[in-house]
Amino acid sequence: MTMLPKVAFICVHNSCRSQIAEALGKHLAGDVFESYSAGTETKPQINQDAVRLMKQLYGIDMEKTQYSKVLEDIPPVDIVVTMGCNVQCPFLPCTHREDWGLDDPTGMDDTVFSETIWTIRDKITNLKERIKAKEI
Repeated sequence: MTMLPKVAFICVHNSCRSQIAEALGKHLAGDVFESYSAGTETKPQINQDAVRLMKQLYGIDMEKTQYSKVLEDIPPVDIVVTMGCNVQCPFLPCTHREDWGLDDPTGMDDTVFSETIWTIRDKITNLKERIKAKEI
């Protein structure tokens, strides 16, 4: 049995963009890679706008399957995707690293939040295709 590559979506607080990416990675690309998310700090709960919109758009209840984690809580990974921390992004050893440069939608309206979710969806789909094609 072939082991799927492990992808970590990393942000400082692991409460919004990285959580969305983990959920969409599992939902859209679970057949190609394993998804994890983590940060250098945690929040007591996942961003509630992210939770609400992910339920609304994809039927995914992130609060049932995910929680805020620090880097030490996830296994060693092959690929690290940083979300665009606007500060020094956390470091994890890996064989491939990329930054998606996403602005944090926390505190923004549903339109901005939804656009961020759709951008993450598109980037997950692209990552899945690049991994399948062995470009990564």
